[in-house]
Amino acid sequence: MSRRTIGTILAVVGALLLLDVVLTVTWREPVTWLLGRDNQSRLSQRLDEVDRSFGASISGQLPERGTPEIRIALAAQAFADRTRTGEPVGRIEIPAIGERTVVIQGTGQAELREGPGHYEPTSLPGQRGTVGIAGHRTTWQQPFRHIDRLRPGDRVTMTMAYGRFTYLVEKTRVVAPSRVSVLTAVRGRERIVLTACHPLYSAAQRIVVFARLSSAVPLGVAA
Repeated sequence: MSRRTIGTILAVVGALLLLDVVLTVTWREPVTWLLGRDNQSRLSQRLDEVDRSFGASISGQLPERGTPEIRIALAAQAFADRTRTGEPVGRIEIPAIGERTVVIQGTGQAELREGPGHYEPTSLPGQRGTVGIAGHRTTWQQPFRHIDRLRPGDRVTMTMAYGRFTYLVEKTRVVAPSRVSVLTAVRGRERIVLTACHPLYSAAQRIVVFARLSSAVPLGVAA
């Protein structure tokens, strides 16, 4: 192989690496984004299967005359009992930043490559308490890349097999990664907490968005 050929190859490789950097800074990391799109498509199909299976398994087990709150709570507990790490649990939608994506159970590296992950020690929507969701900002689908743009009053919606839960943003905080107390349940308060690394391209801190439950509409068997 001639020096000219080697030089051309190196120049092309350098240009591709530079393009990757530029796209990552101005838009999103392209390679993991493409891989993440495939993961999300597969997860969406799997979530549809999970919802159908759950509906069939719990049909007839909820009190017919129970209040919507009771039916949602019972369905949420039943769903939580059946959910395993790595399984899709629902869809999160954040209109203010143009995000709608499938949420997976767990927050390990493998799970967060698939999409936003539900902190397993925290509640699921409808169980009362704090629902904790983590997501990437600079790799894979980067679902939480722009959560720093969320403002009080912005909506965060979680759609589960048994209900649609709408939360309104209250505040945003930047904390140390060790500050796990942000996920602690607060008596008498149903909320969702979104977390991601901060600032962009760094894991030095965590940005945390707190949103309080505004409405819960029963779906599927809970309806």
